[in-house]
Amino acid sequence: MKLEDYKTILYRQENGSWVAEIPSILGCYALMDTPDAALAELNEVFRLVADEYLEKG
Repeated sequence: MKLEDYKTILYRQENGSWVAEIPSILGCYALMDTPDAALAELNEVFRLVADEYLEKG
């Protein structure tokens, strides 16, 4: 399971914050003040989700 295997969407909300998400993985998203911060946080969220998937098989 690698981040590069999934479609990532990055968009700005009306309030100015940025969202990075992987739509095919429920709950795999990040909300931050900048696009770079949102993508960096998404990497961490993805790693946590991937670790959980591996634990559960």
